[in-house]
Amino acid sequence: MYKLDQNETPLFDVLKEYVDRETIPFHVPGHKKGVGMDEEFKNFIGENPFKIDVTVFKLVDSLHHPTGAIKKAQQLAADAYGSDAAFFSIHGTSGAIQAMIMSVVKSGDKIIIPRNVHKSITAGIILSGAVPVYMQPELDKKVGIAHGVTPETVEKTLRKNPDAKAVLIINPTYYGVATDIKKIAEIVHKYDIPLIVDEAHGPHLGFNDKLPISAIEAGADICAQSTHKMIGALTQCSLLHVRSKRVDVHRVQQVLNLLQTTSPSYILMASLDCARKQIALHGGELIDKTIELLNYAREEINKIPGFYCFGEEILNNPGAYALDPTKLTVTCRDLGITGYDLDMILSNKYHIQMELSDLYNVLAVGSFGDTMESIDKLLSALKEISKDFYGKGNKKSNFIDIPSIPEQRQIPREAFNSEKICIPIKESVGKISGEFLMAYPPGIPILCPGEIITQEIIDYVERLKITGLYVQGTEDPEVNFIKVVK
Repeated sequence: MYKLDQNETPLFDVLKEYVDRETIPFHVPGHKKGVGMDEEFKNFIGENPFKIDVTVFKLVDSLHHPTGAIKKAQQLAADAYGSDAAFFSIHGTSGAIQAMIMSVVKSGDKIIIPRNVHKSITAGIILSGAVPVYMQPELDKKVGIAHGVTPETVEKTLRKNPDAKAVLIINPTYYGVATDIKKIAEIVHKYDIPLIVDEAHGPHLGFNDKLPISAIEAGADICAQSTHKMIGALTQCSLLHVRSKRVDVHRVQQVLNLLQTTSPSYILMASLDCARKQIALHGGELIDKTIELLNYAREEINKIPGFYCFGEEILNNPGAYALDPTKLTVTCRDLGITGYDLDMILSNKYHIQMELSDLYNVLAVGSFGDTMESIDKLLSALKEISKDFYGKGNKKSNFIDIPSIPEQRQIPREAFNSEKICIPIKESVGKISGEFLMAYPPGIPILCPGEIITQEIIDYVERLKITGLYVQGTEDPEVNFIKVVK
């Protein structure tokens, strides 16, 4: 299956060698193997992380110009995932996505993207100077979330924009729903342009046939994955994969060098090295156990009055071609409370922290780290919450239509860099936004720089704020004011 020995962890090995040599450090970081670190912090963390917290030198290699252990570790990642080249991103998937975009489009180029993109994609468009052309994802009004874009939508948008230089899709979504990415790749490649994929929530997809197909296997040209989201890498660790003659791997390295720090964390990179080994050698069985556990949770949640957790019954609807069962979207509309309310009850009363909440749902992300004990505690809490709210006359919340995609008057980079003035958001109708507006998580823009502000958007933001959801993007943390193009 693999061409290389996936038991190897070349970067982690040289870091252990550095420790075994008992090297005297006259290099940064200044804590010098933890000797100079605050004692309380060091006692909590333990001594070993500080011993491998090093800087760039020959033994441990350089992320910007890898020739040794990092180069070998990235080659092992490419081999495990079936890509031509893999790059470590310790700038998170946000940084990998920005690099991905900047590698394939330049200033003035059109890039076709879904509207429900993460803010990092819009940031990549601002940095590149590209012109976004939006596709509307499929909306599921039963649970109030967006699924993927359909192949038909991609084809229709390309026919209208044959001069586009790339197509970007999100697959799977935050909620674990995948579109027919293989068919989309075939459509995009008819135009001889690259398909780039935000696969933040799919670093595990290629290792178990019970999961949706991975981007690389489906024919994507370049994709970014959050290796910390499902598998064992530390937070901020991601991979960027290339498998295409349409993408210049040397250009990708150059762009990453522009965006990433020259002092990358070797602790983070070592965790990437070891997480790759784990998924390559044991991913199939670990994912099997996770799926079994989360399917049990899904079945039990659906027995609790007032809750609904969707499964394969949503498939064959537009934008819902395949499902990652390791995600649990718990809908609580029938209890007459919002997802935000449920999130706060679980956090404050039961000390259970969910991944995100929206108006109607909370999301639980399953992984190798889940246990039957933790699942049963969640189920027990949901049963108690059901008793507290179900049938008590609480009004079921109605689906709030997401505002229409506003008119784009300026490209995002032009508006973002323009001279701006700050005005009350209630007085901004008809103005060109110089800022973002988004609900976070998941960080999907309601409004992007360069777009015309509408009353519909202002009303939607106000409803989100009243509900308690976190709206962000403006310099004003309360989102009472917004900067508009002067």
